[in-house]
Amino acid sequence: MTFKRKLLQALAATTFTGLTGAAQAHFQMLYVEETALQRAEQLEFALVFTHPFSGGPTMTMDAPRAFSHVSSHGAEKIDLRKYLRPVEWQSRDNRTTAYRASIPRELVRSLGDHIFVLEPEPYLETEEDAYIQQFTKLIVNVGGVPGNWTEPQGLPVEIQPLNKPYANWTGSVFRAVVLADGKPVPFAEVEIEYVNHSVDLDKNTFGQQDYVTAPQASFKAQSTYSDAQGIVTIGLPRAGWWGIAALDIGTTKTHKGKPLSQDAVLWVQARDMK
Repeated sequence: MTFKRKLLQALAATTFTGLTGAAQAHFQMLYVEETALQRAEQLEFALVFTHPFSGGPTMTMDAPRAFSHVSSHGAEKIDLRKYLRPVEWQSRDNRTTAYRASIPRELVRSLGDHIFVLEPEPYLETEEDAYIQQFTKLIVNVGGVPGNWTEPQGLPVEIQPLNKPYANWTGSVFRAVVLADGKPVPFAEVEIEYVNHSVDLDKNTFGQQDYVTAPQASFKAQSTYSDAQGIVTIGLPRAGWWGIAALDIGTTKTHKGKPLSQDAVLWVQARDMK
């Protein structure tokens, strides 16, 4: 079977779910200010379900099903839900429920990688009459010591990085493997979106000033597909935060009698050479 034919089949399968591009542009943010730390410190997280390029609108989050942490020096998964607290988050368009978490320094005191995983409750997109659930990963490194950044976490859907998500120069290329039930997903639809504004953790709000102006709506969320081996390759043309989402790749297709899109999200941070 040719690449073109396989890609057309993937497109047809995506269309069948009934989720339009507008619904798929949602991104589950799992935000910290810095992912490459010189030394351990308390981490302040913001968990916001939003449209990162536009700074809103933001969708109401229910209490997450799971929020966990695995370090390079301990295979044990640590449940972080006790650190979660609901907050009112102000986007440019609305004010709604999001979550914050203050993770103690003691949990990230070891050198190396610290993988944070969020499993949110499925969100009902009323315009599509369908649910969206985005399994989201973010990796923090302490001290520049390499660790377990590339190890899959056994999620129903996830993005396995082939480059360190926390050590990327602006203009570099980032590669990852799209996985469902631990297996590569060929020709998966992937969206990439830039956080186009500041994030104010003191006020639980997004900044009002855009970093860049999109010349047309299609530039807000970039789209591509994984290849025959499930590998996706993207560029990082600007410093800051980039969200990568592989859409509707889970084997669970319904929730409460409605269509369900299980998406995998990975957050990548890029920096300028100075």
